[in-house]
Amino acid sequence: MTAIDLDAMRVIAAVARAGSIAGAATVVGTTPQAVSARLRGAERALGLHLFDRTTAGTVATATGHDVAAWAAEVLEAADRFEERTEQLRAPRPGTVRVAASLTIAEHLAPAWMVETAETTADRVELAAMNSVEVCAAVRARDVDLGFVESTAVPGDLASTLVARDELVLVAAPGSTVGTAGGLTLAELAATPLVTREEGSGTRSSFEHLCHAHGVATVAEPVRVVATTAGVRAAVAAGVGPAVLSTLAVRDDLALGRLRRIRVTDARLVRPLTAVWRRDRELGAAAARFVETARRTARDT
Repeated sequence: MTAIDLDAMRVIAAVARAGSIAGAATVVGTTPQAVSARLRGAERALGLHLFDRTTAGTVATATGHDVAAWAAEVLEAADRFEERTEQLRAPRPGTVRVAASLTIAEHLAPAWMVETAETTADRVELAAMNSVEVCAAVRARDVDLGFVESTAVPGDLASTLVARDELVLVAAPGSTVGTAGGLTLAELAATPLVTREEGSGTRSSFEHLCHAHGVATVAEPVRVVATTAGVRAAVAAGVGPAVLSTLAVRDDLALGRLRRIRVTDARLVRPLTAVWRRDRELGAAAARFVETARRTARDT
């Protein structure tokens, strides 16, 4: 089969809608003779009989109805493509409502927002919450876009990978945990940790990664704290060790407030993911913010 171009598809769709060659010529802005020639060429190229020519007009066959409907879908997609590429050339400012899990909101999103302010006129409204709450906000249409740090992204949401993040085990400098050269993942899983609440991306990622490495059971927390800053403070005070993002503890490690403990048989790496509703296409401003997040995360 020989392919036909968009102009031929426009003629097919216009003739099907108008029911006549003359009417289609008015729609596409050309002469009836040009429409007739284009239509005959399309039928030859496709090897299909699309229209019956009658004294009452030009009527689509059953095959013609199907082909015209498919052509309309392609033309709609082509129009969206043209619109979006035009927006990239001369983007119109927009507002993006974003929900991000706490590690992302505290350690990555500020840089994304600065980059957005410097490169576009878009306005970003950011709310910080845990990963479960982010997904709920996206489903409820409370936000346009979410960012989560969970290894398991709900299947009912569309998603794209933005970056990857490593989880590390940390303890107070005076802690005896892991002083004999580190812990295996099984030993770590059996250690009561200071953690965030259930629904936290960091906590659920650690549990999922343990299960993925064949460690089925994770010890009950020694303490549950509502914020990452609270977890870090509890660890520094000697309450217990914690598994946290490298983004959250790099300053504490550099200043000696916390000590990193090696996990001897596994690296705990999780995805950082943008999510949105499957039944809604990302708006131009939201799509730009996702690309900014991906590019900025790659450069850090």
